[in-house]
Amino acid sequence: MAQIRIENVRKEFGAFTAVQSSTFTIEDGEFFMLLGPSGCGKTTTLRMMAGLELPTSGEIYIDGEEVGQRPASQRDIAFVFQMFALYPHMNVGGNISYPLRSQGMSKADAETKVREVARILGIEDILSKPVGGLSGGDRQRVALGRAIVRDPKAFFMDEPLGALDAEFREHMSEELRALHNRMRATTVYVTHDQLEAMQMGDKIVVMNHGVVEQFGVPQEIYDWPATMFVAKFLGSPSMNFLTFQGNVAPNDSAVLVGDARLTIPTVRETGSGQLTLGFRPEHVTLEDDAPIRGRVLASEYLGTTQIVTLTTAFGEVKARVPSDRVVPIDVTTGIRPDPRSVTLFDTQSGRALRSVANEKVIQNG
Repeated sequence: MAQIRIENVRKEFGAFTAVQSSTFTIEDGEFFMLLGPSGCGKTTTLRMMAGLELPTSGEIYIDGEEVGQRPASQRDIAFVFQMFALYPHMNVGGNISYPLRSQGMSKADAETKVREVARILGIEDILSKPVGGLSGGDRQRVALGRAIVRDPKAFFMDEPLGALDAEFREHMSEELRALHNRMRATTVYVTHDQLEAMQMGDKIVVMNHGVVEQFGVPQEIYDWPATMFVAKFLGSPSMNFLTFQGNVAPNDSAVLVGDARLTIPTVRETGSGQLTLGFRPEHVTLEDDAPIRGRVLASEYLGTTQIVTLTTAFGEVKARVPSDRVVPIDVTTGIRPDPRSVTLFDTQSGRALRSVANEKVIQNG
């Protein structure tokens, strides 16, 4: 398997820039997620790594070799597509063995390898069946088998579970992660589903409009987003934002939101003008004497918890509270963000201000 490095990679299609100077490293054996909305550049980035698109500029290294201008056939990678791309005239075994036979491997050696992969994927009993009558999950396993059988340096997957229904998609995501844990193969996986990315990935790159907004481990990105876009995109519900006019200076550990003085992690840089205070719904408590006032608009029951929506002078707030707590509609109450979990953003740029809490994460991301 291999480390993959992307250095200042840019892709232009005429006047349109799909990927803007991306730089990040995928370590050997990582399950790495490319996450973002449709059109953000994640699939284009994956296709450049695979050699299906050539970068306009920048460098791509696989296992220490610069491969940016090489075709896919010279990169020793395997690609799994969303729509499986199986050969309908072949049975399961024929589909899995095709890459080996096209490389000149003997029939006996290919059959041995196919049986080994089928055992790993749990599809030994369907090797002789045609692929046309298989379920979506089995078809996905066959597509994975065809990729695994070659022992490539890296696996690239473009939303491979996107065609499955929600329940089976969750099951297959668990299987994929378990398969990765057994094989420890370098895997790059494209998805627009933030829950899928956080559940499966060792590291995540979050992209937007062709730009890498942040990369790192899932918990760091969730807890300390580098930009307001990342804060909005990850989490359900997403991070709360309170926008206000204010000023902070290095070593400040509080900020005035209107007349309310809120404790925040000590900041490391100056911020002035329009600022935005960000905090997750699970980091909010509703208390009568809390500094920010809000009127309850709605409550959404979720079983063990409920999401309470409130309106304030600085923006809407969602709080995750126990489901057995009674929160009457139209009542005004106090809102207290957990001061240890607050992120302060420059509203105009959308960038998080460095603090003692997020400094290492923001710097690395």
